[in-house]
Amino acid sequence: MTAESQESARLTRAERKKQELRREIIDAAFDCFADLGYHATGISDIATKLGIGHGTFYRYFENKRDIVDHVIDDLVARIVTALTAENAPDAVSTLDAYREQTARIGDALAQIFGEDPRVPRLLLFEAAGIDKAMAARVLDFFELATELTAAYLSHGVELGYLRADLDVDNSARAINGMILASAIASLRNPDPDEQRRLSEAVRRMMYDGISAAKGA
Repeated sequence: MTAESQESARLTRAERKKQELRREIIDAAFDCFADLGYHATGISDIATKLGIGHGTFYRYFENKRDIVDHVIDDLVARIVTALTAENAPDAVSTLDAYREQTARIGDALAQIFGEDPRVPRLLLFEAAGIDKAMAARVLDFFELATELTAAYLSHGVELGYLRADLDVDNSARAINGMILASAIASLRNPDPDEQRRLSEAVRRMMYDGISAAKGA
């Protein structure tokens, strides 16, 4: 290995360590937010939990508010990633394929929100109370979710496997409301079997409504 390649490898390892510490700071901050609440958490709490100095914290983040922005950025990126390839809005062309697609999306979203319950707790209960800018950002996040869901419904209407008279935007909001209710329910009861049953119930509401005359 040449001196140049050795230096490149060292830089790569150094960058990897920086990324790892950055993630550790976010996780420690999340733990403190969960235990103490956002407003009651100080930089000293986060630094003490990790055993680092304040100076180290400020090399990675401007303040604890900056961490929340990064958390939401990460959440949006993970959701958008789950809605690509076979799960993209225009990836299916029949009702049966749409049913299978929404089941995959439901499982992906359940994993995103269920694998770290601090995320929905922060997003749904604490973030809007941080300040006006964060409240607006949370509303923007929900509006983005509506736009994404509406894209699936619009595609189905265009191809004819969803009702032509569907109120796309409000139906998207109703569907997302059920998804958010599922995320809240998971905080109280994280049992995977219960969450699976709830996800199935949401999908039945989407497909069949609540009339007994409808097929299962």
